[in-house]
Amino acid sequence: MTGEDSKGPIGGLFKDDGTGPRDFVQVAVERGVDRYPDGLTYSVPPAFADVREGDRVTVPLGRGNATVDGYVVQRGGVEVLGSLDPARTKPLSGRDDAAMPLPSQLLALGRWISAYYGAPIGVTLGSMVPSAVRKRVGTVVRRSWTIVPGAVRDGRFSTQQRALLECLDSVAGELDESELLERSGVATKEPLRGLARRGLVRAVERTEVHAKWADAAVGSLAVPTLTDEQRAAVEAVSASAEHGFSQHLLFGVTGSGKTEVYLQLIERTLARGKSAVLLVPEIALTPQTSGRVMARLAAHRVLVLHSGLTAAQRNEQWGLAAQRGPCVVVGARSAVFAPIPDGDLGLVIVDEEHDTGYKQDQQPRYHGRDTAIRRAQLAGCPILLGSATPSLETWWNATERGTVVLHRLTRRAPGLRTPRVELVDFRVEQRAWSDRRVHLIGPTLERALRRTLDEGGQAIILLNRRGYANSIVCAAKDCDWCMKCDRCDAGMVAHRDSRLPKGGFVRCHHCLSELRLPERCPVCRGPISIFGLGTQRVEEELERTFPDLPPGALARVDSDTTQTAAHFHDVLGRFGRGEVRILLGTQMIAKGLDFPNVRVVGVISADTALNLPDFRATERTYQLVSQVAGRCGRGDAAGLAIVQTFQPDAPAIQWAARQDFEAFAASELEARASFGLPPAKRLARIVLRDADHDRALAAGRTVAARLLALPTASGVLIRPAADCPIARINDRFRVQVELLAPTAAALQQLIAAGRSSGAIVPSDQLAVDVDPVALL
Repeated sequence: MTGEDSKGPIGGLFKDDGTGPRDFVQVAVERGVDRYPDGLTYSVPPAFADVREGDRVTVPLGRGNATVDGYVVQRGGVEVLGSLDPARTKPLSGRDDAAMPLPSQLLALGRWISAYYGAPIGVTLGSMVPSAVRKRVGTVVRRSWTIVPGAVRDGRFSTQQRALLECLDSVAGELDESELLERSGVATKEPLRGLARRGLVRAVERTEVHAKWADAAVGSLAVPTLTDEQRAAVEAVSASAEHGFSQHLLFGVTGSGKTEVYLQLIERTLARGKSAVLLVPEIALTPQTSGRVMARLAAHRVLVLHSGLTAAQRNEQWGLAAQRGPCVVVGARSAVFAPIPDGDLGLVIVDEEHDTGYKQDQQPRYHGRDTAIRRAQLAGCPILLGSATPSLETWWNATERGTVVLHRLTRRAPGLRTPRVELVDFRVEQRAWSDRRVHLIGPTLERALRRTLDEGGQAIILLNRRGYANSIVCAAKDCDWCMKCDRCDAGMVAHRDSRLPKGGFVRCHHCLSELRLPERCPVCRGPISIFGLGTQRVEEELERTFPDLPPGALARVDSDTTQTAAHFHDVLGRFGRGEVRILLGTQMIAKGLDFPNVRVVGVISADTALNLPDFRATERTYQLVSQVAGRCGRGDAAGLAIVQTFQPDAPAIQWAARQDFEAFAASELEARASFGLPPAKRLARIVLRDADHDRALAAGRTVAARLLALPTASGVLIRPAADCPIARINDRFRVQVELLAPTAAALQQLIAAGRSSGAIVPSDQLAVDVDPVALL
């Protein structure tokens, strides 16, 4: 744990002779150094005697003493050294005085993430602070001028100098330089500099962040009367704030007014002089949510933090969040790291807590919901998790373990109707067509859409698969060629593009490689057949089925068409104004949308994820179908959700149609417990990647064997190394070792021991995923 040179002390090191510095620091360097989970140890030279925990510093690293950045995570005397020789510690080489120190609660949160998710502490802290903040993007130096008190004005002054002095005399305090020159009519700065040289005026410089924002109209939002269930939830969570940390689950059916509960709790938090953090699962939902918060809390500071902002905007919002005083921070998962000062955070809310978008897919692979719980615990404040379809982990904690207080909203808010859900057996629907064309919209859904359009209503169509078709095969009967990605063990997906000569291309949705759509089978030179389903194909069928739709009345929303939050917000704006009549998309449109004129929701295929080799497949299917069904029936007209499926008897789809989450959860939890799967057990996944399959498998077997030999492996099931369900992505073979532990503590202890012993070394070849949300 030292920044020592392996060949011995270097010039400038202090010897332990009683005359050198007695203070030392642990520094988390922004490198993938994982041998020392607590950071590297450095001595504190006199020039930086006032360095504090949380400061950003520069230190020498390695034999070449390369200068790297990092954060001070601990400061102390010889107790910091442990068994290290103080003569072999290198001194700090610099400190970034312009950088904002990290609050102690954020430092503690970073240490927890590093330990729990098995990530180097330096990489963890580096990922918590946006690069725009570290680079100070948008920072400008503003200069103002003021009169020097008591200065004697003797001698002669030019006309311009007299004008400057008169202007400064007329204001009590400082005046911005550009405004001073404009008011006094002075064209150059030289007369001002002349006054400064004579000691009559002095400059005051301040560093500010300037970011451009698009003008956005913020109206007002009426305060509705709470239902009895809403009021009970608000009162209970508010009362718990007096007792410190507590966890709450707001389990409310879609349209039950969970957002109103959030807003009233935030208002009460601000009234207590505290700040609040509101997390949403998708960047695309942030503008809509922050708009509602701003409309309701226009008199308060409402900040947004997410990766969709420009670099200057992120830097500006980060700096504002670090200021003392109550504020509201709204954002995606990274907003959990908002630098709210210690003691100021009074409430954390995680909306749609079940959503997999809260899971970070790069190191550190933290879960935003669980990290938010830890942040609230460190701040000693309540956290509220909200969902109509809670994750089974949260439901288990609320109903079985009793660590989460459950609040129910069983009825929709006044004025909203519970939608009727109709299951459609698509095997039967297919018999209605006499042509050989592939149909994705069945007769039942088509009739409902036509009736809704004729009556002036709107519709939402969901298919959680983008592209045009997911199967590209040879049409010849005696040829079994199927187009696969050359770099992945996955099929290519056809995409339409009228700009290309043949009208399309193929893309791998894993490595993103693209090729022209082939004209002939490369094996037998036979014709190509394209079949399957995707949002592009549904869009084409909707245009063919409803040719009278005016231009722009149909909008497709998926990651191919909506690459920025601004674009998604624009589409939602047009949908809200009624310009878009049918909104077609993937899971992006399945949550958080509240439009009163939506009368029909259509699910093209409820089976898309049901048969994936992942034990969470049924849970995700239930959540997706139930969530999208709840997007209708939010106005005067009754809502109808039509769910097309090839498996109408599947329990998850049946329960989703009945909106019976509690029955689904009871059945699924029983099955999980019988198989020893989360949440009954805690799961971690170690994935090893290599261009050679045998090397990847051998590395996986070595990791499993070394973990099994550790004392902390007792009671933990370590499954043998095996290929991942998708065994190769981007020309790298993938092997996994799964760890199933009875408790989170047992899992964390094994991973910590594995890191300390060198059995687990996070790198480009080895990834640790604790509490994974997907196993493909």
